[in-house]
Amino acid sequence: MRIAVIGAGIVGVTTAYELAVDRHEVVVFERRGTVAAETSFANAGVIAPGYVTPWAAPGMPSKVLRHLLGRHAPVRIGAAAMLSNAGWLWRWWRACRPSVYRDNRSHMHRLARYSRERLHVLTRELDLEYERAQGYMVLLRSAGERAQAEGAVQMLRELGVPFDLLDADQARRLEPALHADTPLHAAIGLPQDEVGNCRQFAHLLRTEAQRLGASFRFHHEVVALAAGSRPGLRIRELAEHDDSSPPAGRERRAAAAALDEQHFDAVVVCAGHQANRLLRPLGFGLPIIPVYGYSITAPLRHSDDPGAIGPVGAVMDERYKVAISRLGQRLRVAGSAEIGGSARAMNPATLGTLYKVLDDWFPGAAQLAKAQRWKGARPMLPDGPPVIGASPSTGIWLNLGHGSSGWALSCGSARALADLMARRNPEIDLSGLGMQRLRR
Repeated sequence: MRIAVIGAGIVGVTTAYELAVDRHEVVVFERRGTVAAETSFANAGVIAPGYVTPWAAPGMPSKVLRHLLGRHAPVRIGAAAMLSNAGWLWRWWRACRPSVYRDNRSHMHRLARYSRERLHVLTRELDLEYERAQGYMVLLRSAGERAQAEGAVQMLRELGVPFDLLDADQARRLEPALHADTPLHAAIGLPQDEVGNCRQFAHLLRTEAQRLGASFRFHHEVVALAAGSRPGLRIRELAEHDDSSPPAGRERRAAAAALDEQHFDAVVVCAGHQANRLLRPLGFGLPIIPVYGYSITAPLRHSDDPGAIGPVGAVMDERYKVAISRLGQRLRVAGSAEIGGSARAMNPATLGTLYKVLDDWFPGAAQLAKAQRWKGARPMLPDGPPVIGASPSTGIWLNLGHGSSGWALSCGSARALADLMARRNPEIDLSGLGMQRLRR
C-alpha cells in the first residue's frame, strides 16, 4: 500500500519505520524542518513501564487542587484554562474512578512492556546508539512520602515489575552523587528501567526508514483530509527560515504555497494534540488537549568518574514530580504538567522548580550557563491510554494521544498498528486502546 503518515515526532517516525519494514510505500508529512522537533525534542528520556500509568487516578483531583497555589506545584492550571477545558476535565475526573483507573493502568502497562521489548529488538538489530543509561530510581524525601508511595509499590507488585525498596544508604550507593545534605528517607529502585535520548533515536530510525524506501517531506503541512478507499490529503508547502533552535524558543515564520492534493491507500494520523483540526471535518474528533511539560538540558561538568557528577541513570523526585536524567555527557531535568497557555510562554515558577530540584540533588553538576530550556505540548486524552487503530472514517488510521509517555509507548504502538493495517493479529492485546472507549 501507499501510506501517508502525518507527523514526524517519535510516534510518527516509529510508525513510518514499521510500515516500511512491511514493505509499504511510506510518505511522512511534517510541518517542521526535521523529525522530533516538538513534543519529542527534549523530554525526560525515561523508559519505565511500571511508571507508565494514567494521570487520571484515584485521589488525583484532590492532589491537583492542593497544588494549585503551591510555589513548586507539579501541576499548574489557571481559572481560564479550567473553563476552556471543562469538558476534558470532567471526563478526566470520571476516569479517576478506581475501576476505570485499574483497567487503563493495565492497558498502558501491557503496551509499555511490549514497546520496551520492541525498542530493544530495534536497538540490537540496527545497532543504534542513543545515549542510553540503565536504572531508574524514585526518591522519597520523608517517611510520609514513603507511606504515600505504598500504592505505587503495590501496583508494581501487581504488575510483576522488578523493583527494590531501598533505604537512604542503599539508594546513595546506587547513585553516589546524590547530595548528602538533602534529606532522603527511602527510594524505589527499578533496575530494568532505563533512560535514552528520544530525539536522537528518532533521527537514527528516520535514517533506517529511508533506507527501506520511506520518504520524509519536511515543511509540508497537511491542512485537510478526505476519507474513502483512496483517502486524500490537501497539503501546503511552508517556507521555514530558521531551524537552528527548538520550536519553543523561536517564532515560526511560514509562507504558504499553493495547495497540493494527493491520494493514498491509507493515512495514519500521528499529529498529536492538533489532530482534531483534521479529524473534526470528517465528522469525529478526540477529547485531546495539550498538557505542557518543561525541561532544562545542560552539559555535565567534567569528571573522570561518571558516578561522581550527576545521576548514573535517571532519578525522579516524588515530591515535585521532576526527573533528572543522564544523557551521555549532558544532564536533563524535566517535569511539570501545565494546562492552558502556549508553547512559547514559559512560566518562571515552573523553571524555578526544575532548578531547585537539580540543586537539591546534584548541586554544581551541570554547566547551567550553557543550559537549553524547552517546553513541549504532550497530547493528552482524559483517561490516559493512547488511541491505536482504525478511525470511523474509511482509510484513516490513528496513532496518537500518548501524553507524557510517547517515548515509552512509541515502538510498541507503531508495531501493533502496522500489524493491524496488514490485517495481522498484533502480538499484544489492544483492548482498551481504540476509539470505542471514548464514546461511552
